[in-house]
Amino acid sequence: MLCVGSVGVLTMTWWWCDLCYSHYICCCCAECRAAVTRVEIDVFFNFHVLFVFQGKWKNKERVLVFSSRGINFRTRHLMQDLKTMMPHSKADTKMDRKDKLFVVNEVCEIKNCNKCIFFEAKKNMDLYMWVSNVPHGPSAKFLVQNVHTLAELKMTGNCLKGSRPLLSFDPKFDKEPHYALLKELFTQTFSTPQYHPKSQPFVDHVLTFTIADKRIWFRNYQIIEEDASLVEIGPRFVLNLIKIFQGSFGGPTLYENPHFQSPNMCRRLMRMEKAARQKERQMVKEIRLEKRKEVKEVLTEDVTDDVFVTPAEEKPKEVEHEAPRPSKSKKKKKLKLTELKKRTLLKRKGLR
Repeated sequence: MLCVGSVGVLTMTWWWCDLCYSHYICCCCAECRAAVTRVEIDVFFNFHVLFVFQGKWKNKERVLVFSSRGINFRTRHLMQDLKTMMPHSKADTKMDRKDKLFVVNEVCEIKNCNKCIFFEAKKNMDLYMWVSNVPHGPSAKFLVQNVHTLAELKMTGNCLKGSRPLLSFDPKFDKEPHYALLKELFTQTFSTPQYHPKSQPFVDHVLTFTIADKRIWFRNYQIIEEDASLVEIGPRFVLNLIKIFQGSFGGPTLYENPHFQSPNMCRRLMRMEKAARQKERQMVKEIRLEKRKEVKEVLTEDVTDDVFVTPAEEKPKEVEHEAPRPSKSKKKKKLKLTELKKRTLLKRKGLR
């Protein structure tokens, strides 16, 4: 019960109990030390208490979040972000690669968890995520792409640690049956139970699941109190659905994504495309070299080439028996030049 004074006035100051983390101690009356779980009150403007009732933790959902060996640093940080986002989550050591996936059900039973998020790493490149309802199923396997952690994004959004989130789903989740199944699975896994001991009684962020390009896009936004606008917090990642199984980590296949292409096939197609481009370049180079090596064919003489060629007139050949007489013009030129030189010298000396 909640301690209320004789006048019925409640001092809204609370302390966290050191003995039991799920209780608060009322500080308005130190005599009775009344301890309650979650208290919801409705107070008028004169601060008189209208009614008080106890909240009880009924939904016992617990989610186990862990991974296999061989994950990289980004996956490890993503796991840590999910654990801080979900106060009802539990952690465990990494599972060995040689162990089969059915061992996860036993680990969940030991940890007293009925939901599981398991990250499976392959080839140090590909990351797969299992979301399962333990131990009876169903379970879904996804390929995780475009992972960006909280520390990597450095967004301006922020929320209280342990606060309960709102879950927002795309309208396409209600149109197809396999998406409706995933919606229920995500709701039970990511929603924080009401009155959970480690949770806070506030709703200040939204988890959105949007379907685009036949993939599920996960985002985390803060709700700003003033104008109810959204600011992204992080982390963010994309889930590409592979299969939905009837059991937990196995069993009959309920749905298989026909549009899914494995990362090995994507890498193989990229290598084949690159090899085809290289082969085409090599063929062009070989053709160019062959053209250079080819001997140029000498064309035969064309008959029509000499059509417009006319022979020159033949001149009579005269044989001179006497030597030609020397010309006088050269001597006259030399005399004229000497006379000019003399005149110029006389002019310079001033004699003329």
